[in-house]
Amino acid sequence: MGFLHIYCGDGKGKTTAALGIALRASGAGMKVCFVQFMKGGETSELNSLRLIPDIKVMRCNKDYPFFWNMTEADKAEIAECHDRLLAEAFGGGYDMIILDEFNSAYRHGLVDSEKAQGLILGGKSSTEIVLTGREPADIFVDAADYISEIKCVRHPYESGVAARKGIEY
Repeated sequence: MGFLHIYCGDGKGKTTAALGIALRASGAGMKVCFVQFMKGGETSELNSLRLIPDIKVMRCNKDYPFFWNMTEADKAEIAECHDRLLAEAFGGGYDMIILDEFNSAYRHGLVDSEKAQGLILGGKSSTEIVLTGREPADIFVDAADYISEIKCVRHPYESGVAARKGIEY
């Protein structure tokens, strides 16, 4: 039996929360697939995840610009990659599937919405599924068993501090 988890909101920590549940699941002997949408550049968590045999990381290994700076060709290319990753994750026999920044990819049409709905809503009966990102779609909110909203109260970015390695990436 599985459940659908959503980590959403405008605060820092959605991916961090997903990493925490991945670590906990792996420690319990579960096979975890951690899929990163919208992210292709190096992030520090990848160095740690590579050391854990029961956690497989999948992502598009190209660093795309933010959505509003993507060309139509970029959008088509990343959508194709996202659809492939989604199919691989749900076909891999995992106990837990984490779809990091899925909500953004879904909202911007960078994943096949019908296939995603079918896999996520159909898969939650047997697999723990975690979605992260701002503004989850109502169809997933309505089906979710856990929803944690992370609210930004204060962030150094507001004072002009750039993202810091090991903290934000």
